[in-house]
Amino acid sequence: STAVPSASSSTSSSAKSTTVTPVTSTGDSPDWKAVAKAVSPAVVTITVTSSSSSDVGSGVVYNSSGDIVTNYHVISSALDGQGKISVTLADGRIYEAEIIGHDQTTDLAVIRLKNAPSDLTVATFGSSSDLAVGQEVMAIGAPLGLSNTVTTGIISALNRPVEVSTDESQSQQTDPNDPFGQLPQLQNQQQTSTSASVITNAIQVDASINPGNSGGPLFDSTGKVIGINSSIASNSSSSDTAGSIGLGFAIPVDLVTSVVDQLIASGTVDHGVLGVSVTTGEGTVDGSSVAGAEVAEVTNGGGADAA
Repeated sequence: STAVPSASSSTSSSAKSTTVTPVTSTGDSPDWKAVAKAVSPAVVTITVTSSSSSDVGSGVVYNSSGDIVTNYHVISSALDGQGKISVTLADGRIYEAEIIGHDQTTDLAVIRLKNAPSDLTVATFGSSSDLAVGQEVMAIGAPLGLSNTVTTGIISALNRPVEVSTDESQSQQTDPNDPFGQLPQLQNQQQTSTSASVITNAIQVDASINPGNSGGPLFDSTGKVIGINSSIASNSSSSDTAGSIGLGFAIPVDLVTSVVDQLIASGTVDHGVLGVSVTTGEGTVDGSSVAGAEVAEVTNGGGADAA
């Protein structure tokens, strides 16, 4: 077994944290070997143990203070204070962690290493505003508990509306072949969201992502974080047997950094609420029929009602 290091024994006092330096490829294709070598030390494996379960997820080092970005659903079982969170660094060192803030609405959370070492490798966070379909990407995490697993692929789509459950006790899919209600035959059916579900305009990727990748980073070809891997579509209705079929989804990094900075500062996040419920509808624009969002109901007293 591996003991949890203490502040005095974790690292040399002269060791300092470093930030991932962007990687430059010399050829036409990304140098994924160089990217993996540069960024892997900033990726961590998170184990959450509660009275009823033990789950594994991933995370990425946000700053030299030991703050780690991950998914809300990765650490949610420890929110009652009864669970234990341990973080394994890429070099095998293990640290206990505490929850700094969480936001179920965006499925994001920040945890902080206790007695964080002084030689952490901090990820470089990029931008998701200029991403393009077809762009090559790399995901690193702990699928099925296999830490430091690297997979690559491309961005398959952007701004993909994805609804997932952040409560692992609930089924994430009503139809295994259409977990997010996006197939054409379901477009006219109003989807019912529970209080434990979130909808994100996600980055869709075909890089292999499996249970355990949740909370881990998605990188571009320079080694900058462009998203946090959050969910997958699966042909299985059970999360225990779900696996990659090339449909993975990541939370865009611009949203991630906005939420994380608020969580670190105050532990909470402010959200704007439109105050309407919508369904997929059809309208006519310049003589052509187009699909769009149809306002089904306006919430009394909400922003849309006032407007």
